[in-house]
Amino acid sequence: MTQNNQREAETNKEQSFISHLIELRDRLLRSVVGVMIIFIILFPFANPLYTLLSGPLTKHLPEGSSMIAIEVASPLLIPLKMVLLLSVVIAVPWLLYQAWSFIAPGLYQHERRLAAPILISSTLLFYLGMAFAYFVVFPLVFGFFTSTAPEGVAVMTDIGKYLDFIILIFLAFGLAFEVPIVTVVLVKMEVTSPQALAKKRPYVIVGAFVIGMFLTPPDIISQVMLAVPVWLLFEMGLFFSRFILNPQDEAKYSQNGDVDRYRPLTEEEMEAELDSIERDEGKEK
Repeated sequence: MTQNNQREAETNKEQSFISHLIELRDRLLRSVVGVMIIFIILFPFANPLYTLLSGPLTKHLPEGSSMIAIEVASPLLIPLKMVLLLSVVIAVPWLLYQAWSFIAPGLYQHERRLAAPILISSTLLFYLGMAFAYFVVFPLVFGFFTSTAPEGVAVMTDIGKYLDFIILIFLAFGLAFEVPIVTVVLVKMEVTSPQALAKKRPYVIVGAFVIGMFLTPPDIISQVMLAVPVWLLFEMGLFFSRFILNPQDEAKYSQNGDVDRYRPLTEEEMEAELDSIERDEGKEK
């Protein structure tokens, strides 16, 4: 009987593993199909979309100047590359939904309640960071760059170099706008506390300017325009993190704001934790 039970357990594990692989394959295929559908829809508009994307630069080019294509295939490949990347960006909600559908069955109810708002808010903040870069940062940065050209130098930017440049800026600002989510998650996971983060504010401000120095072009405008939002977003995350702690969570922190990981739970706290686990297991069933 024992050997039969072991064989059945091994068989069930193998079947479960294979079913997870099949589910993962299906989710990946659906993700690729979603991106390709958007790409096919946007493909006929590749050149107008690139013109729209290059608008912040072309508006500041001197009269009679324009963008250039150095490589032979650049006029075709660069707009297609831009459309493919744009398709991925637009499909982010669909991609996150596929990832969520794959991992959600293995999460507890309280983990689902926490993960869903984080995914939605992080996506919106990433889009907001890209919009901030396009509508606020690009006009100022490109206006500064074109105005500093020496006399007699024609400003003519290659379309491939321009695309690489704006992709870097989009990623930098999109990721920078995730700071509130990171702050809230760190507090919720009890890695740190709002009090401890508040004490590290000077280091965060210096770190924001260091990040701006490495992720943006070597000009003070773009560095400041990345560092200041990172600092403000940190303050916003710090503000909201104070509201996600209940009295039981606050009791886990010591007086200096650090997590007291070695303090044993009281009987009331232990009973509350057991009741919470039982409620979550009951909801799962």
